[in-house]
Amino acid sequence: MPATAAFDGQPQLPRHVAIIMDGNGRWAEQRGKLRVSGHKAGVKSVREAVTFAYKLKLDALTLFAFSSENWRRPEDEVSALMSLFIAVLGSEVRKLHRNNIRLRIIGERGAFSEHLQRKIDDAERLTAGNTGLTLNIAANYGGRWDITQAARALAEAVAAGRLVPGDITEPLLDAQLQLADLAPVDLLIRTGGEQRISNFLLWQLAYAELYFTPVLWPDFGEESFSEAVAAFVGRERRFGCTGAQIRALVADGQA
Repeated sequence: MPATAAFDGQPQLPRHVAIIMDGNGRWAEQRGKLRVSGHKAGVKSVREAVTFAYKLKLDALTLFAFSSENWRRPEDEVSALMSLFIAVLGSEVRKLHRNNIRLRIIGERGAFSEHLQRKIDDAERLTAGNTGLTLNIAANYGGRWDITQAARALAEAVAAGRLVPGDITEPLLDAQLQLADLAPVDLLIRTGGEQRISNFLLWQLAYAELYFTPVLWPDFGEESFSEAVAAFVGRERRFGCTGAQIRALVADGQA
């Protein structure tokens, strides 16, 4: 049973939180502004979310910044997002490093400019040895892509004779996925009112609690984050077991 199912009489906080940061464009449109201004306003909420995750002593925070489907957006918006991504990497990475936060970018990087790829490599290299919070930014990421590239890696191992199909197990596939070295996602938060996971961490969300809020991302601060965590703490996480089985584990001291 995953570690988050253990009980010691204290509230069980999540170890790994993932957030779909939705609502930047609508936030801007409601104020008669260009959509890109909503993305810029959302950077403040990213800072607040990272700060709160750091205070909570989470193992990991994973933010969905740019999906593989987002390339379909208007060209000027995509260009502005890429420029914002580069600027934020440059301005924030040293602050993350000072706070012992490890930064990782997950997703297919080949579509990014060489300049952005260098920025990503530099940021990851600088923070690679940090042992505090792991901050994952999902950029040009899709859950189906993640599973497909993992399956491809195993197929290549079979073709090379290093593996036989009968040896393929869930843990073996899991090891090829993004975030394989981290605790499973305990809590998924989606802002902006939509109630879907939008091809995000399809494998990693298998037992995650889902929390949807109408708050638009630029308005999502520490209070909103704490409400989501409080909702998580109040839920009975079963991991496929019944409530009676969980209570029996607690009574036996096995959980």
